[in-house]
Amino acid sequence: MTEEAADGEYLVISRGQWDADKSPEEIQQAIDAFYAWHERLVADGKARPGQRLARAGRRASRDGILDGPFAEAKEVIGGYWFFYAASLDEAAELAARNPCVACGLSFDVRPIEPERASAYRPGNETPRAGGA
Repeated sequence: MTEEAADGEYLVISRGQWDADKSPEEIQQAIDAFYAWHERLVADGKARPGQRLARAGRRASRDGILDGPFAEAKEVIGGYWFFYAASLDEAAELAARNPCVACGLSFDVRPIEPERASAYRPGNETPRAGGA
């Protein structure tokens, strides 16, 4: 493991759509600035690459396989990548510097759980008390 990986790892999920009032030129400038910004973070050991997601998708559940994804425009997931940071706050601050924020995108930042799932330990899939 590298020294850079000693920090916690965080999944960054790109959400939303470009602002309708932005021109293609403004959006392209933000995209170009993003790639330069992200490449610097990777070179500094603060990020590792992820990928853009294609528009098509499917949802697999006990009900079978359905067309998807099922999300409102503000919830659309456009891609993902990973940050290495000392804390969730530091990772969120890195995400807030993403040049695409200025054009309407937002970013969820989630710590990577280092432990395997267990039915005996609360996790994301554990129902909340009271069914809420």
